[in-house]
Amino acid sequence: MPGMSEAVPPISAAVVDPLQMGRDALSRHAWAEAFELLSQADREIQLSAVDLEAFALAAFFAAHAEVELEVKERAFKAHEAESNNLRAAYLALDVARTYGYAGKPSIASAWRRRAEQIIGPDGETYAHGYLALLRSEAAAATGDMETALALAERAVAIGTGAADADLKAYALTNLGALKIASGATSDGLALMEEASIAAVNGDLSPFTSGVTSCRMIGACRDLTDYRRASEWIEATERYCDRQSLSGFPGVCRVHRAEVAAVGGAWERAELELVRATTELGAYNAAPPQADGFYAIGDIRRLKGDFDGAEAALREAHALGRSPQPALALVRLAEGKTRAAAAAINAAVAEETWDRWARARLLPAQVEIAIAAGDVAGARTGVDELTEIVSGYPSPALEAGRQVALGRVLVAEGDPTAAARELRSAIKGWREVGAPYEVARARAVLSRALRAAQNEEGADLELGAALDEFRRLGARIDLEAAERELRDAEDRRNGPVSTRKTFMFTDIVGSTNLAEALGDQAWERLLRWHDDMLRKQVASARGEIVNSTGDGFFVAFESARAGVDCAISIQRALVDHRKSTGFAPPVRIGLHTAEANRRGADYSGKGVHVAARVAALAGGGEILATAETLAEAGDVSVSDSRTVPVKGVAAPVSLAAIGWT
Repeated sequence: MPGMSEAVPPISAAVVDPLQMGRDALSRHAWAEAFELLSQADREIQLSAVDLEAFALAAFFAAHAEVELEVKERAFKAHEAESNNLRAAYLALDVARTYGYAGKPSIASAWRRRAEQIIGPDGETYAHGYLALLRSEAAAATGDMETALALAERAVAIGTGAADADLKAYALTNLGALKIASGATSDGLALMEEASIAAVNGDLSPFTSGVTSCRMIGACRDLTDYRRASEWIEATERYCDRQSLSGFPGVCRVHRAEVAAVGGAWERAELELVRATTELGAYNAAPPQADGFYAIGDIRRLKGDFDGAEAALREAHALGRSPQPALALVRLAEGKTRAAAAAINAAVAEETWDRWARARLLPAQVEIAIAAGDVAGARTGVDELTEIVSGYPSPALEAGRQVALGRVLVAEGDPTAAARELRSAIKGWREVGAPYEVARARAVLSRALRAAQNEEGADLELGAALDEFRRLGARIDLEAAERELRDAEDRRNGPVSTRKTFMFTDIVGSTNLAEALGDQAWERLLRWHDDMLRKQVASARGEIVNSTGDGFFVAFESARAGVDCAISIQRALVDHRKSTGFAPPVRIGLHTAEANRRGADYSGKGVHVAARVAALAGGGEILATAETLAEAGDVSVSDSRTVPVKGVAAPVSLAAIGWT
């Protein structure tokens, strides 16, 4: 009986043809197998331009994005060498788009010009269709919508005339997105659906199918049309399963997780998003990966994990997606109202032509403006939002608009009208299946009802919101609702008299400083100032009552704690000035007195005196009244004096505290 080596002789190397086997594997969509075989063939022989394109496709779907780009560039050169100028130009444009998505616009522009040099700027070939698409995208990026739309329509016409299904699908998708952005939402969706149905029916190449379907889903998400988005997610996933596509399911996972997050499944959604963003990194799929990081950041924001939220949002920003409005809402939740307003206002100002991009920002702008006391600005924002949403009033968009309008009406003093809007919003959010948004609308409704003297109704709505926040794990909203319930109870029981040491701080000459530094530098300085002051107050166990312009109103249990905190603030400013060369001049006033406490707020003569004392101080100075100094113990003082205070009959005795 022969041995095993005799029974199964080794296959001759001449019999193995990795190139043909690689082609066969590619036709079966066995991407990893095709990549390995074509890699072997590439090492052994010089591949043709067509085989290099096949190799690049296998590299993409096998998650070797860097190899894909390098091989595409080689395929371009091979087509040039074979005098196939049309295909060479097409590949140059394909490479240009890849570099553009990777955030390398200069290299992308160079490749686009290379294509133009080969085929000229005008023509009716399929390559000219792709050139028109890239030029359309460039025009849209500069806000030239008229040119962008005209070029996209030209690409559709070329794709139709050339019977190029992939080009036509790309062009329809691009044209549809532009129409949506410009306000012709229904027309735009119809164009994108025409392209997408061809994609999921298998009428397009695998890559084009994936891109087309994912852009359709993204458009639905941006319009908060979650029902339509879910339909296309399911259709796309079925197509990917049939075609053995591994890259695009990562994109679908991002979109499915976004929909799950709306439904309140935050933990499951975050796990899916982390998985998807990791997977997409292997494909250099920057735009959907950025969407995934943004969604992670927003979920973490809702859970109160602000450090985790900011880290994810910065990842999204690095990949080319704006971190707004989520990052501005983080700042608002942190109590940094000025920073939140600056961030959201800048984001809205940057969106000059995309109506729906503005619509996604405006609800946050309204909420932040009201928190900052800018009711007129909030009204302007909600009026614009109303005009935009009228063009495509999906249930979620309409509910979001009604909540924003409800906030404004409460601030304007019309709680009855606000309650009507908010009840309608709650119904709309229920239809969408968005429990967090239902709870948020209930919390705003409770304020409207309380303003209308309906305490029982207000408590009922706030209690329901509180229960939902607790179930979801919305820590910040839960704490805010609990505070509101306590404050309401305190108000019903009447004011409570208490003795506190009150501190007011203020940046001296803030208007001139902001003008001299510029908006960005000023906002960075304000953020440092606010963070530093909050840290010092927390260390002294103080209670920040509210933020007042460029300073803070703080209450302390003891005069000693207030004095020590004021000194620590001034010393921190000096240290910052020494290490960086500059710190804002801050004045501080302290007064110890009886005051009325209602909920988290204080009122009375003592609070008024503390504010007036701070206004008398100079930059870098701490002024304290005799009452504070008497209770604080051993304190170094100078410039003791008695001064008249507006609104107070008797003069006030005060002195400057030495802290250097």
